[in-house]
Amino acid sequence: MFDRFESGEQALLVHVDFPVETDREDLSELKLLVSSAGVETLGVITASRNTPSSKFFVGSGKAEEVAAQVAAIGANIVIFNHALSPTQERNLEKLCQCRVLDRTGLILDIFAQRARTHEGKLQVELAQLRHLSTRLVRGWTHLERQKGGIGLRGPGETQLETDRRLIRGRIRNILGRLAKVAKQRDQGRRARLRAEIPTVSLVGYTNAGKSTLFNKLTDSHVYAADQLFATLDPTLRKLQLPDVGDVIFADTVGFIRHLPHDLVAAFKATLKETREADLLLHVIDVTDDRQQENTLEVSHVLTEIEANEVPQLLVYNKIDQHDDITPRIDYDDEGMPLRVWLSAQTGAGVELLEQALTERLRPRMVNLALRLPPALGKLRGRLYTLDSVTDEAVADDGALILQVRMSQVDWQRLCKQYEQEFEPQHGGTLQGYVE
Repeated sequence: MFDRFESGEQALLVHVDFPVETDREDLSELKLLVSSAGVETLGVITASRNTPSSKFFVGSGKAEEVAAQVAAIGANIVIFNHALSPTQERNLEKLCQCRVLDRTGLILDIFAQRARTHEGKLQVELAQLRHLSTRLVRGWTHLERQKGGIGLRGPGETQLETDRRLIRGRIRNILGRLAKVAKQRDQGRRARLRAEIPTVSLVGYTNAGKSTLFNKLTDSHVYAADQLFATLDPTLRKLQLPDVGDVIFADTVGFIRHLPHDLVAAFKATLKETREADLLLHVIDVTDDRQQENTLEVSHVLTEIEANEVPQLLVYNKIDQHDDITPRIDYDDEGMPLRVWLSAQTGAGVELLEQALTERLRPRMVNLALRLPPALGKLRGRLYTLDSVTDEAVADDGALILQVRMSQVDWQRLCKQYEQEFEPQHGGTLQGYVE
């Protein structure tokens, strides 16, 4: 769509330290991103600045150093650990005579590699097009060409205007297709709501071990690897928990510091699973030196997608790499599980997580003794179907004495379902048979 140098697989990395914490990036994280993209790192150049330069992002002297290093080591792409403006990218490419990519472009490239489902590919393409649309102000000469030829002479439409129009049309097309996918997701979500099946969504910083934990919990085989954004397409699996029943688990894309807004916008439908979950499992890597910053970044993204009000259970993962940490559950002042310490890789503490999930999701239970006449055998069968009868005896008058344990929701539903079948002396409700 515009004249740029061909991309390559041998990269020179550029990292700038800023005094303001919100502007800082992690160099080790950049190296992980580059490795996850399948690119070889040939060298790293670091710099310190108070504010970015409008022309090169770095100073002119440092930009010359970058260009010289590119020529010396034979790199064919320069990757900045920061977001560059279109003008900065153009100036750097002209100086270095090779492709220049910023942090946002790198993350988009990794997402493009990881997308497997139709929905995931559409979401990535939408994010790429939105990012690309801001890059059409570069000013290469062909972008200002007029249409020519017989029947097309005159003011016509510039190539830049044509490109913008084509991108807008493609974006509209993708949004329409994603809307259909979102409608299908909503139908599945409504069905789960009608069945009152709770949903648990795994969230956390990228590479915290969400997919490994997801596989361990649900006995699945979702792709899990020690790399950033190993999971892109959401996966749903069903698991049974004691006193809870069926629970839907959702494995979602990992978050990252300064996650590009184009990606957040494109993945709104996918992230809706997180926003409408009953509980979030916030997986935290205990081995990460930036554990606190990463936790805050996840909270920031959850706020951005309006999921910050969903209850959370913190899961501290990878304790097998710490000799002084053992599997355990930490409780809050009200006796509810707050944190679980485990290792998804070895399985140590996973049973504690299932216990904590049961305690967090378990509905209010009722314990009742019912005295049913023989004529209500149909109701007795229904109670056994719900697996709620804990004991049964027969009274001298032939009545059935049932000890019943079930959720408050199931009990109320049963009362409503059978209210028309009861005799007037019991008030037209199943409550009349409670001893």
